[in-house]
Amino acid sequence: MKAAIERAFRERFGTDPEHVVRSPGRVNLIGEHTDYNDGYVLPVAIDRAIWLALRPRRDGRVRLHSLDEPDPVDFSIDAFGPSGEGWAEYVKGMTRALLDSGRKLVGWEGVLASGIPIGAGLSSSAALEMAVAAAFAAVSGFAFEADAMARLGQVAENDWVGARTGIMDPMIVAQGRAGHALWIDCRSLERAAVPLPRGVAILVMDTGTRHDHASSGYNDRRAACERAAGRLGVSHLRDLSSKDFETRAGMLAATDRRRARHVVHENERVLAMLDAMRGGDVEAMGRLMDESHESLARDFEVTNRALDAMVRIVRSRPGCRGARMTGGGFGGCAIALVDAARAEAIGEEVRDAWEAAMGGRPEVFVTRASKGTSLV
Repeated sequence: MKAAIERAFRERFGTDPEHVVRSPGRVNLIGEHTDYNDGYVLPVAIDRAIWLALRPRRDGRVRLHSLDEPDPVDFSIDAFGPSGEGWAEYVKGMTRALLDSGRKLVGWEGVLASGIPIGAGLSSSAALEMAVAAAFAAVSGFAFEADAMARLGQVAENDWVGARTGIMDPMIVAQGRAGHALWIDCRSLERAAVPLPRGVAILVMDTGTRHDHASSGYNDRRAACERAAGRLGVSHLRDLSSKDFETRAGMLAATDRRRARHVVHENERVLAMLDAMRGGDVEAMGRLMDESHESLARDFEVTNRALDAMVRIVRSRPGCRGARMTGGGFGGCAIALVDAARAEAIGEEVRDAWEAAMGGRPEVFVTRASKGTSLV
């Protein structure tokens, strides 16, 4: 992809780019809707990424062409505002967050291409935000500090785009590690890189259904969690054990009770998954993924018919250890932990079974844990 994006830059601008940025997508092994509840997550940066070739400009403008979108982004750093929905808002939102942090920005122009399906739950938005941050760092002369850039990415998503997402996506995109998942305490930002057990692989299965955090039920789910925490007298649901919650759950309205139940138990599943990974217990890992999906379907209600069908299909394949939806839900991708020796075969079997049951042929691929956003 690097050679292709450099070639596209030369074709548009007649010269080589001065910088090339790679910014990966992510899957989350477990820990869904826990990040904005100050809880625990266990994501992986994947080997699908956004690529951005660029050079600085002297006139204070940002001009970005996408090989995947018809309209370019073009605005002045000194004066810009929202222009509606679409990928441009993530570029502008990150620019605004950097400016508000006190950083002096230099303009740039570039060409972008994405290997991450948009709206599939693989965090294409955080990948774009972190790519923009790395581009500004390269031309403006400040360091790309992963923690700081991740926090600003969350600000861009929350305040500019209007999606009340947590810190997980920009954090794993900014500082993923090859071959490892990253356990994150979303309150303290304590982190631990955890190697993926040998002999298993992560299979990603795109249902073709799409979501948009800003317009889906994502913000409603967060509001329900905040109501439940307030009613139970804690700052965040992270502060409750499952025993505490079950003792006091009757204080909550039925819907808020279901939402909170998922978060409380999901936090405990993340910690159990961390122990299982460190112990190489693949069976326990798969069981926890299965339990997570059922909780997301039953209590948090963010799966859909396609996600549930994909999970059922892959679970029926020999060599699948566990499966669940990944990302915010309402569409997108499911993931499965599968025996590495059968990963490609399982992928083909899933494609065939999906085509027979649902129609169409889904994109299914094996992914590797990769490095986070960087200049290449």
